[in-house]
Amino acid sequence: MKNFMITLLAVAAISTTAIAQIPNGGFENWNSMGSYDNPADWSTMNNKTATQSMYTATKGTPGSPGNSYLKLTSKTIGAVVVPGIAVCGRLDTMSLQPISGVPFTQRPATFTGKWQHMIYGSSQGSVKVITTKWNTTMQMRDTIAHAEQTLGGMAMNWSNFSMNLMYMDSLNYPDSLMIILNASGSNPTNNDYLWADNLAFSGTVAVVVQTVSTVGVKEVQNNLNNFALFPNPAKESVQVSLSLAQSQPIHIEIFDLTGKLVQTVKKEGMVGEFKEKIDVKDLPKGTYLFKVSGNSVSETKKIVIE
Repeated sequence: MKNFMITLLAVAAISTTAIAQIPNGGFENWNSMGSYDNPADWSTMNNKTATQSMYTATKGTPGSPGNSYLKLTSKTIGAVVVPGIAVCGRLDTMSLQPISGVPFTQRPATFTGKWQHMIYGSSQGSVKVITTKWNTTMQMRDTIAHAEQTLGGMAMNWSNFSMNLMYMDSLNYPDSLMIILNASGSNPTNNDYLWADNLAFSGTVAVVVQTVSTVGVKEVQNNLNNFALFPNPAKESVQVSLSLAQSQPIHIEIFDLTGKLVQTVKKEGMVGEFKEKIDVKDLPKGTYLFKVSGNSVSETKKIVIE
């Protein structure tokens, strides 16, 4: 019988070393755009609203710490409220969506900073972090890790925040980072605001490295085999199939490419050939991640929904 040993090197190891790779994370550097200033290395809605002499991103002083901080404020311009948004990367001011990030090659554990925020309606803003890696085979970006927090309630004084990153990929390092700061949710109200300063990463989540050795230990059998999704691309349903060597619960999770969990299916006591038809007709068109996990193993595959 073939014997082997699986060695996990620094699985989810967390260190306390800070990672200073957020461009202008303290908002100390600002670029003059003529009639207004913009935080260096960040995109905002200012270039769109400047024609009306209104600005949703402005410099506040003093910082916490430092000389300055970022003030995002949703503003009524004409008949609409333009949300205060800032993106570490590039922002499409028409769709209000981030379109690219900045170079980044670390696997941080935690995103931290300081904020003040308040809304005047019912649509809370948010803070979001996404690290990605370009997939040369699929010609698309894979989400490595993400974190998101809705700005519940209000913070009228500088408050510390801390967000743990959730890793979708345990084997790879990212090549890009996006941070999205939004003063309002999907229904912005005039004067909703989010002030931010002292953004930073801390800790490191290491990759999982597997090595195989023929040292004389008992064979460890992978209980999750022949995982497949059909059809791909799919329209109305996806069949998940796999083989299970031992009886165990199966947990199927579907994530969009931002890392948001959009659907979950759980089956108890499955063994042998397992097939499950998943209804996806209500999901928006796009690319998704199907994660299937058992007692001690899991695997993730991409699928396109048309």
